[in-house]
Amino acid sequence: MTAVLRIDAPGPHCTVQDLGRPGYAQLGVGRSGAADRGALIRANRLVGNVDGAAALEITLGGLRLTALTGCRIAVAGAALSVSVDGDPREGDGPLDVEAGQRVRLGRPARGLRSYLSVRGGIDAPPVLGSRSTDTLSGLGPPPVSASDELPIGSRTSTGPVDIPVARTEPDGTVELTTVLGPRTEFFTDAAVALLQAAEWTVGLDANRIGLHLDGPSLARRTATELPTEPMVAGAIQVPGSGRPVVFLADHPVTGGYPVIAVLTSGAVDLAAQLRPGRRLRFRPIPDPLAGPGR
Repeated sequence: MTAVLRIDAPGPHCTVQDLGRPGYAQLGVGRSGAADRGALIRANRLVGNVDGAAALEITLGGLRLTALTGCRIAVAGAALSVSVDGDPREGDGPLDVEAGQRVRLGRPARGLRSYLSVRGGIDAPPVLGSRSTDTLSGLGPPPVSASDELPIGSRTSTGPVDIPVARTEPDGTVELTTVLGPRTEFFTDAAVALLQAAEWTVGLDANRIGLHLDGPSLARRTATELPTEPMVAGAIQVPGSGRPVVFLADHPVTGGYPVIAVLTSGAVDLAAQLRPGRRLRFRPIPDPLAGPGR
């Protein structure tokens, strides 16, 4: 019998995610994948999976499921309570669940996205080599719904692995490390300085595509628009309104608004955990690809 998890309630928003589908941008297909890649990798390593095994990305908790066969699970990302048949369990390590037992996740006090891995990975049908749900393009499996039965695969690791330390979301204003550019010349010197000095607020329209930020307007040096060019996760794009948008996992593959800075990979993971209303600052660091004297 194939090992299966049955979803009793998905919570506010739950999708299947792995490390995405790189290599298809020229076809207009974004990478997608886990919004907080570090948390997905931690959840997978806790149960002995390969890093790219598919897991459940759970937004604001509330997931309830039944293990139809015995399995091993783990939860990482935004910290929340875990119970099995109503009994509280330790949520920061692997947990063995017997056939017929019900798992329930609470609501995270802080953070936004949690990842539930199962040993072997979620065996959803792959699309272009990935089991990720892309909310922008619609590729991949649909969002998880009540009564869905998710088969478990065999994507386990064959050797010892290092378990990343769980990241705790900081109190107060969050600092996101950035590299300035590549289009700072489109903005006034005052706007570039303001990007770094201002405190920004995550807007209500935040999702897996990106974070719209509330704060001061960033003035351009020129009103000229760019030809469409490639975009990456972490790009801070500034449309004509001057209101920055931080792209996340399901960002469009191209864009015509100038990118004033780009988040580091660790900062992208941290940004993916920010709820609407959280305040943040950008902390620039030197471009690691820039050579001496540049």
